[in-house]
Amino acid sequence: MRARLLAGAAVFACLPALPAMAQEASTPGPAPAAQNTPGADGLTPGAVYVNAASAGRQGDVVTAEGSADDRVFARVRDHSLRAEQFTYDTKSGVATAAGNAEIVAPDGSVVHASQVELDSDLKAGVAVNLAMRLANGASLMAATAVRRSENVSELNRVIFTPCPICDVNGPKQPSISIQADKAVQDQDLRAILYRNVVFRVGGVPVFYLPAFAHPDPSVERASGFLIPFPDFDEGRGVSLEVPYLHVVSPSEDWLISPQINSKVAPLLNLQWRRRFDSGTLIVRGGYTHERSFGDFDQDGDGDAESNVRFGDRTNRSYLLAHGKFDLEGPWRWGFTAERTSDKTLFDRYNVRDTYQDNGLYYGDRRRLISQIYAERQTQRSYLSVAAFSIQSLRVAQFDPITPALNVFEDDNTLPLVAPLIDARWEADNPVFGGRLRLRGSAVALTRDAYVGFPTLSPELIPTGPTDGLPGVDSRRITGQVDWRRTLISPMGLRWEPFMDARLDAYSVDDLPPMMGVASDDVFTRGRASAGVDVSYPLYRRLSAASDLILEPMAQLSVSTDADLDPRIPNEDSQTLELDHSSLFRMDRFPGYDLMEGGLRFTAGARATLRWDANRSASLFVGRSIRADDQNAFLTPIPDDPTRLYDPSGLAGRTSDWVVQATFSPSDRIRGWAHATIDPNGNVRRGETTVDGRWGRRNLASLSYIIDRSNPVSGPLNRNYEFVQLSSQQFVYGNWGVAVNGIADLERDIITRSEVGLLFDDDCFRVELGWRRDNTRVRPTGPSEGVYIRLNLATFGGSGYERNDMR
Repeated sequence: MRARLLAGAAVFACLPALPAMAQEASTPGPAPAAQNTPGADGLTPGAVYVNAASAGRQGDVVTAEGSADDRVFARVRDHSLRAEQFTYDTKSGVATAAGNAEIVAPDGSVVHASQVELDSDLKAGVAVNLAMRLANGASLMAATAVRRSENVSELNRVIFTPCPICDVNGPKQPSISIQADKAVQDQDLRAILYRNVVFRVGGVPVFYLPAFAHPDPSVERASGFLIPFPDFDEGRGVSLEVPYLHVVSPSEDWLISPQINSKVAPLLNLQWRRRFDSGTLIVRGGYTHERSFGDFDQDGDGDAESNVRFGDRTNRSYLLAHGKFDLEGPWRWGFTAERTSDKTLFDRYNVRDTYQDNGLYYGDRRRLISQIYAERQTQRSYLSVAAFSIQSLRVAQFDPITPALNVFEDDNTLPLVAPLIDARWEADNPVFGGRLRLRGSAVALTRDAYVGFPTLSPELIPTGPTDGLPGVDSRRITGQVDWRRTLISPMGLRWEPFMDARLDAYSVDDLPPMMGVASDDVFTRGRASAGVDVSYPLYRRLSAASDLILEPMAQLSVSTDADLDPRIPNEDSQTLELDHSSLFRMDRFPGYDLMEGGLRFTAGARATLRWDANRSASLFVGRSIRADDQNAFLTPIPDDPTRLYDPSGLAGRTSDWVVQATFSPSDRIRGWAHATIDPNGNVRRGETTVDGRWGRRNLASLSYIIDRSNPVSGPLNRNYEFVQLSSQQFVYGNWGVAVNGIADLERDIITRSEVGLLFDDDCFRVELGWRRDNTRVRPTGPSEGVYIRLNLATFGGSGYERNDMR
């Protein structure tokens, strides 16, 4: 049945036992031109859709009624509403709902109330027994809520929690909640103000404040104090870092974070962030005026005290800045500026997040890099131009008595790199049926101090004193042509013939004069190579859910002899990670200074067994054989320079064996292993990791890393052997234990260990435990103490540590 009410203002479509009503009327809203544009729900502005057991209209007021089991459903302005009684004034836009009312906003937030009145903006003017489910999962409840003005809303007897309040068994006590007598939301202040606030954990009151405030949830950023960081150190004493965020504009802010110490002068930390149309700039720094402090035997009793201060008071500071800018077109540029006045400033004052990868080139752990760079990239070409310098915070020689006397790496031995150019270009169309790529590279390095090992060739390293020798400067230009084509035979055999031609030009200055080696202005070397990669994947179906893949592969290449001129310093090829991917490369060294030549044959095979989608195992074994030895790859042993060794595993006619495996016997266990094994069967380098998960949240990770490339023991030996464990096990409900540790098997000590008790549920995690840091780099010696880590859903996380120096 259809009935026209008030000259067609509303239309009721009567369905069996469920009449529906569509209402359109002239209500305050946008201009007439926009009133006919349907919204996301299909309704034009000013229209309301009502589905109810009964509905009617008197004047401008539409009413609808339902029951507890069959509530009224209404749609207006992208909002959904359910209630037992509903009224809507089409002229003022005011809506009221009573009886188990529920309102769903476009952002997903849900409001429940026994009675609510909505104004023309569909915001709660008055609500009784309010319960709101926010879009981020948090819940807000209040006895009454009143909108006092356009910008001020008041809630009485408030409870807020970011935790679930229901589970499969019904209502539950939230882990974390905030209770207040009154809360006022002031949009002018962009804040929510509380009075008589009680913080509860598991329903138990743990903290009270007479007043409390935080930014409005609709505000992405607002000025105010952030979570403080307490700390304790014998050298600094009790420390408290109190960050304050000052928001200048939506695109700019300042973070002022003073660290106040009881035994030494404060350290002022500052951070400035600014976002531009084309990029972002972040500048971070710190300053103090104080003496140094660390471990010294002040009393002469053989025990070092960590709180000993020494030297004169002086200015100490650090700078960590970076910027990235994307220009219109294919160009972008950026920079980093990283420097500190003291090698141990970050360690002594516990400055966080100091070693970050923010630029085109990375400074690595305990090295700071200052650089400027520009890049140009298209689908077929790439060009980068950069310049950088490095400040090292690494320890070159550890003191056996106290870390405060460690000798650090000399910055003058590190080069100034300016410029460093890298370019690549590929042809748009195939050339002779294959891919043609051109490469170019250029670099200039300048040193202030002499460096022998491992940069210079063994025959150029003086046997006597090297004090006062100048640093070796070098310049290089490289051009390379690379062509490769892929062919697949009807039997599935894959052939990839390739050709490569490379030319280097070097200029080296300030070589050690007593060695009798002259350095010409410019000298060149070249290499031409040709070869073929062959692989033949074999596949067999073992069952409906399992299969086996065997992939033998080989490479045969022939090159002109590598002209490894002893005058060329080895700046970029000092380390090599030989694995299944680098084993078949034409240039297996990461840089340009070392290159391979001659006749070479490389073979390997990979076997992969898959039981189902979650269970598999893979094993790769490979090795390379060359026609002649490459003695130029040998390097002096640091502790016995008269002897040479092969850190790369490529100097002999047969390379190291490369073994790599992955395994996942179930969806809860997975592992990875990699090793290089020398011709005598000894592991040169190896690493393996096993991750396991059981139950819903129990997990563990165990890693083992070893390096045995240096054959002679001594203070300069860099061999290492580590075991690392990380695990958490829940014992009862949400309560469990967490264990983390790193063991140095080479020195037979535990370098870092943590044992903690934890509580973790869907919104709250706290971990309380004991930790010890026994690394040799710390200037104030081993550290041990209590740590607290806290993470709250919606609120974020924080970590607190109390360190007692021993």
